[in-house]
Amino acid sequence: MKKALLLLTLVLMLSGFVWQAARRADKTAAETTEGYVLEHDADVAKDEPGPHKGGGRSTAYSFFDKAPGYHFAFRKRVLHPGAAIGYHPQKEDEVYYVLSGAGVMQMNGKEFQVRAGDAILTRPGSSHGLKQTGQDDLVLIITYEKQR
Repeated sequence: MKKALLLLTLVLMLSGFVWQAARRADKTAAETTEGYVLEHDADVAKDEPGPHKGGGRSTAYSFFDKAPGYHFAFRKRVLHPGAAIGYHPQKEDEVYYVLSGAGVMQMNGKEFQVRAGDAILTRPGSSHGLKQTGQDDLVLIITYEKQR
């Protein structure tokens, strides 16, 4: 009896997950045909190391990656304490906007502090990296045109 109840519970849970996934897929398809796409943090969040071999832990939110014909990257990145975006060359214009927290930006070998409300435009041919500092997460919006 306990096994049957456990099996029934598992079947109901799985069917709920399948229904939610189908609902999200239907919603995204409908939104795309209606002229907009709505995505939520929780649906795109991905735990990963700091990009460009920056180290530490970060959470990446890549919005609209599956939107057909959309040629821009619009991302939120949370650098948790001790995390960084590794120093790397820039191939296209890229904007970093600091929503909260603080960090140190390294740009072409020079360093400067960044904090909430700062916007940094990195240009092609430059090199940069960013390290979270302090006790709070460094939360950024990053946007650029995708390579075609």
